[in-house]
Amino acid sequence: MNAYLDHAATTPMLPAALAAMAEQLAIVGNPSSLHRTGRAARRVVEESRERIARAVGARPSEVVFTSGGTESDNLALKGTYWARRDADPARSRLLVSTAEHHAVLDCVEFLVEHEGATVTWLECDAEGVIDPETVRAAIETDPGSVALVSAMWANNEVGTVQDIRAIAAVTREHGIPFHTDAVQAAGHVPVDFAASGADLMSITAHKLGGPVGVGALVARREAKIVPLVHGGGQERQVRSGTLDTAGIAAFSVALAECVAGLDDEMARLVALRDDLIDRAMALSPDIRPSGFWQRGDGSRRLPGNAHLIVPGCDGDSLLYLLDAAGISCSTGSACQAGVPRPSHVLLALGVSENDARGALRLTLGHSSTASDVDAVIKALPAAIDRARRAREIA
Repeated sequence: MNAYLDHAATTPMLPAALAAMAEQLAIVGNPSSLHRTGRAARRVVEESRERIARAVGARPSEVVFTSGGTESDNLALKGTYWARRDADPARSRLLVSTAEHHAVLDCVEFLVEHEGATVTWLECDAEGVIDPETVRAAIETDPGSVALVSAMWANNEVGTVQDIRAIAAVTREHGIPFHTDAVQAAGHVPVDFAASGADLMSITAHKLGGPVGVGALVARREAKIVPLVHGGGQERQVRSGTLDTAGIAAFSVALAECVAGLDDEMARLVALRDDLIDRAMALSPDIRPSGFWQRGDGSRRLPGNAHLIVPGCDGDSLLYLLDAAGISCSTGSACQAGVPRPSHVLLALGVSENDARGALRLTLGHSSTASDVDAVIKALPAAIDRARRAREIA
């Protein structure tokens, strides 16, 4: 039996989104063209923009289409940094969470190495939560030097959901732009851009049942952003490039469907997630979930995230053994220069390097069922036993 438990990496397209995409792929038309077919494509794009805006509590004019979450993060960080530094050369400091996705971390590294930026890292607690007072203290060491604050809405590895509104309230006191990577949050937990107080928010389609290759940066109209790419200036003169009408249509349909059924789906996934965690912990007394976890809670941890620490194992070994048993999942580790490294997220949470090596990320989504959980629990004991023996030999 094959069981897919890697929805945080990408989730299958929803049937309605697939249909919307197929329909548009069969129709010619560049949405920047002025003739009839171009205007028809433009209508699809703008209707999709309105649908996405409604789904995330934004104005249509605030939705800037991109190729996905990575581009959106880069546009938010680099574009805002350049704009702020150009307006005031003293604005060269970035405040960034230690548990961010590499789309943010590597962007920060680029700005430090090539653009003269400095960075103050925002530490999180053992559950992955950033205290807004930590943000305040970091800002108040030198408020006039801060270009941007960035903290993700929901963590892609351990599933912790931040209090974005509380963090944004602190940044607003000082008039500092705040960006949040909401790639894992949109469509999975309630997301309201206007109410959050954030200035910039990254989202993408393929994490919520849309296609790979399309996303958006939701940016307040007053946000100052220097473009990364120059050309036709199709998206508010901030992002150039011919718009993917079919992908945008599918993105909007998927997001709208997720939001419409959000309450029921959250409850369903929380039940599956908790069953998976409980049964996994019952297999061995030292297996535990990482980050915040409380049975029945879907607001402080992503409903479908069952990230586990399995001491005595290498996560990569577990992944391959489970893959051989028909289970698709992932680890929290990154491979750098061919050498497996413990997850920076787990290390930021204070997990020991030894335990962090045994991370296993099991994530559920709209196609997940109880049989997927059963399959994982059936395959885990043998996989853990073999992974532990392999590590002892190594």
